[in-house]
Amino acid sequence: MFSFQALKAEGKLQQFVTIVTATLSAVSDGMQYAWTAPIIPRLQGPDSHIQIFPSDVLWLENIYMLGAFAGIPFIMLTVDRFGRKTSILIGVVQSMISWILIAFAPSVEYLYVARFLSGLATDVGYVTVPMYAAEIAHKQIRGLLGSWYYLMMLVGILVMYSVGPFVSIPVSSAVGFLFLLAELCTFPFMPESPYHYVVKGNLEAARSSLQRLRQSEDVDTELSELVSSIQMQLSEKSGFMDLVTTNNGRKALLIAALLNFSQHFSSYSVMVMNVHSILSDAGVTFDTSSAAIVFSTLMLLSATISAVIVDKIGRKVLLCSSSALSGLSVLILAVYFALKNGGVNVVSYTWIPVLSVMSYAIVFKYGLGLVSIVVGAEIFPTSVRSLGMTMGDTMYAISSILSIYMYQALKELCGIHVPFFIFAGCSFFMAFFTAYAIPETKGKTLGEIQLMLKGQSTTRDDNVESSVNCTEGSHL
Repeated sequence: MFSFQALKAEGKLQQFVTIVTATLSAVSDGMQYAWTAPIIPRLQGPDSHIQIFPSDVLWLENIYMLGAFAGIPFIMLTVDRFGRKTSILIGVVQSMISWILIAFAPSVEYLYVARFLSGLATDVGYVTVPMYAAEIAHKQIRGLLGSWYYLMMLVGILVMYSVGPFVSIPVSSAVGFLFLLAELCTFPFMPESPYHYVVKGNLEAARSSLQRLRQSEDVDTELSELVSSIQMQLSEKSGFMDLVTTNNGRKALLIAALLNFSQHFSSYSVMVMNVHSILSDAGVTFDTSSAAIVFSTLMLLSATISAVIVDKIGRKVLLCSSSALSGLSVLILAVYFALKNGGVNVVSYTWIPVLSVMSYAIVFKYGLGLVSIVVGAEIFPTSVRSLGMTMGDTMYAISSILSIYMYQALKELCGIHVPFFIFAGCSFFMAFFTAYAIPETKGKTLGEIQLMLKGQSTTRDDNVESSVNCTEGSHL
């Protein structure tokens, strides 16, 4: 059972504290992600100090993801050269500038720049924090710590839905800014990833980092294992062609790409950025702002439970069931809108879309919306981890942009039900792909995961291990 006492007793409390401080900015990222849902209706109101047009709505949603896409080369440059910590802190500063621009924007052009910058910052966190978590965490809590960034993002979504409709734009911006300020004051004192130090050849710094993270002076065995594992992985080439031509690299890239694609083509970005308008289009009569708060609360609760149990139940069962149930929830919503747009009187059944949206919040976030990111941070070998995760992030950004554009375009051309039918089909496909193609990584070291992707055995011979100095990571 998860508890702070257990973490402390097992020498894992420092790892938990480190990740908490590293993910305070994720609250701000979540607020930025959900920003358009409560703020755009306010900007469209008669008392708005900034005049926006219908075309601005699509751009304010998409320019955020365009910023994320533009940040991909930046991440590739910084995460290995300057380290995980420095990259995360650069993203914090970018996000702080974004909130300042939003708070004092005199025109929509300032909002465009701010949203672009916030996309850059969020992309840094999306790639770097899970990588950092996977590298500092003990394998028994890697799923929990790898999930933490996304839990904090959900907290941010809930915060934005809760304050955005009810306070001024400068006040909501100040809330996001304060979380970033808290990280800027705490995270610089946390240890860098020992993986990064070993790759750079600084073994003493790696030892010191491990001692802090494990709350123990006796880390020689783990450091030896880490060095052996990384040397083996770094002996492999690390270019893009090597990522796609090696068996394990190619499998990891395919899995990461489809996991990132399926998140948005199950309708996640569309739901989060448009939940108010979706429920309004469905004809619900109660306050959509309250419904959005319930929606984000359910996502947070579902993801929190998943983060606690993912290292016990496993990744695969959560991913597979979540994908199938997400498809079912979206399919019911699509059928409802198809009947409504076809002239069927659905006034007595407006509870159906509400139930579908709320069900989606639960079933999407416990698996497809959370565990897929954990898996994405686990499956790449050290030699191409930053490149592979960046490529997966490229798919994440592209699929988000395409899903939002497709939703808005098909909604106008064919009706709102059409994109939701497509989203349902993509979710069902992901359930099938998970069942047949994604390996279970629960309880495996990062090295053992590479063995599975190569199709090799992950069993260990404990009698031989001591004599050959086999390591946790060297089971490649």
